Amino acid sequence: MSVTVEPVVTRRHQKQFMQLAWDLYAGDPHWAPPLRQNLREMVNFDPSPFYDTNEIQCFVAYKDGKPAGRVAAILNNGHIERYKERRGFFGFFESVNDQEVANAVFDAARDWLKERDVLLIRGPANPSLNHECGLLIDGFDSMATFMMTYNPPYYADLIEGYGFRKVEDMYAFWGNLEMLETLDPKLKFVVDEAKRRFNPVLRPINKKKFTEEIRMFLDIYNKSLVATWGFVPMSDAEINVMAQGLKHLLVPEMTTVCEVEGKPVGAVFGLLDYNPLIKKIDGRLFPFGFLRLLWGKKKIKRVRLISTNVLPEFQRWGIGLVLLERLIPDALKWGMEEAEFSWVLESNHLSRATLERGGAKKTKTYRMYDFAPTEPTAEAKS
Repeated sequence: MSVTVEPVVTRRHQKQFMQLAWDLYAGDPHWAPPLRQNLREMVNFDPSPFYDTNEIQCFVAYKDGKPAGRVAAILNNGHIERYKERRGFFGFFESVNDQEVANAVFDAARDWLKERDVLLIRGPANPSLNHECGLLIDGFDSMATFMMTYNPPYYADLIEGYGFRKVEDMYAFWGNLEMLETLDPKLKFVVDEAKRRFNPVLRPINKKKFTEEIRMFLDIYNKSLVATWGFVPMSDAEINVMAQGLKHLLVPEMTTVCEVEGKPVGAVFGLLDYNPLIKKIDGRLFPFGFLRLLWGKKKIKRVRLISTNVLPEFQRWGIGLVLLERLIPDALKWGMEEAEFSWVLESNHLSRATLERGGAKKTKTYRMYDFAPTEPTAEAKS
């Protein structure tokens, strides 16, 4: 049985690249499909501002003439410039449970990156750490929340079998709103002390100034994560597109902006877990899928707290907890029952300790991998 790989250059290739996930996950109750239009943009089949400065090449592997695997090789010039290392990324990996197929697509990605003088590889990033990333390695018993990854357990064997090695884990923490009644009193003290020290003004985002508010949040996001592992700031063009994409999905009740002396210093955004609805519409927004998302969002009882960001000079003073506290009354009024905090880097000891002290349970683990040519490759093993 032969395995071949082709770069994605035609509409037929694009269709096969897209369809492979639907074929592999058919019947899996825990898989929610991506929004098809969003996926097309993330792999540059349709224009995306991420690729104004970066490059991608997708590949499809065929076994006995049928699509069996896929991957994208990504050249993130922002990462190269920021970290002064020629490292590429892989993303959008899918494969049947066959090491030969996985090896073939990874070989193709390595060769494409090598042509650009890049030997180090990290992933999965779809297409960067500002988007969906990480391989699920623990927590396969439930559907992933909105904009988090999902994959079969055997993917770790295929990736590690090629020679990739763990570089960083990321966690999803789960909490039930009933747990708020038994919060550690020390956390309440931190909140009260932060309020006393800074006299913050807290509010939800103003939807009448939505674009301006999202740009404000993403500016805080870029500034707050400068010391975070692997972080690369988003460009203005990416911020504009993301703001438009969130406009109809974000609800003010699940957001908080913190102002100190009239200046925004922190913000938290919660996204409703649209995945069960996206599964029902099979990832198709048109012609009627988008309306089903909007009509159904009031029934969603699970929120993903996607990002709690505080400007560096205000970090470690409890402002993050203050931001979250403001959400509680609105979340209860909405009828929210569950929250997921994701993702949290294993190297982010402060956030992890705070969540654990608050009673949140670690429910899923995602892994980022690195590959270097000094490590044993699939060819060397065979």
